Amino acid sequence: MKFLKRFWRIVWKTTMWFLILSVGLTVIYRFVPVVITPLMVIRIVEQAFDPDKEISFRKDWVPLSEISKNACQAVYASEDQKFLDHKGFDMEAMEKAWENNKKGKRIKGASTITQQTVKNVFLWPSRSYLRKGLEAYFTVLVELFWSKERIMEVYLNVIEMGDGIYGIEAASQEFFNKSAAKLNRGEAALVAAVLPNPRRWSPAKPSAYILGRQTWILRQMNNLASLDMGV
Repeated sequence: MKFLKRFWRIVWKTTMWFLILSVGLTVIYRFVPVVITPLMVIRIVEQAFDPDKEISFRKDWVPLSEISKNACQAVYASEDQKFLDHKGFDMEAMEKAWENNKKGKRIKGASTITQQTVKNVFLWPSRSYLRKGLEAYFTVLVELFWSKERIMEVYLNVIEMGDGIYGIEAASQEFFNKSAAKLNRGEAALVAAVLPNPRRWSPAKPSAYILGRQTWILRQMNNLASLDMGV
């Protein structure tokens, strides 16, 4: 009996501390730039143990007001066209993904910009049920405490955009020798085109497939209403 009481006391305290820390961190990141993420740490460790690679870490936080609207429009068009309408989850895309998963197929586009932001800021790369559960939990918190503008701002500042390159500013400087504020539509679409696998593809040397994706993204950018981020 004493063992059970002690066990449940530990579970209760652990749960309470997790809730306090997770909510607190989410609120803090509503206002404070995200300096480093679990994925960035993992990549640095991987580089440190790879004798063929040097440790590379390029990341420059810039406010949304200093990011080209073309970049926002490009990721909106390519990654999550329901970004302004959903509360963190694209239920229709999730249902399609579930049905295709049962058939042994995979579908792209089920993960929203909010979910991708959560994965980058709070979690680690994994396909476990624990990670998926935490992703859902933090997605609810982020949608509750952050504005859509803040979600887009954090997303564009922390997402992996190449080997050791994080955020739209670092990517713009690396691939186009200009600030993120000066990205044109074609350049923004090219950056968005490589996001599904930025360590495999590069805007600097776009393959025929990436150029095709760029064309598709540009067409979507034209078809969609301009994304108003209030800046």
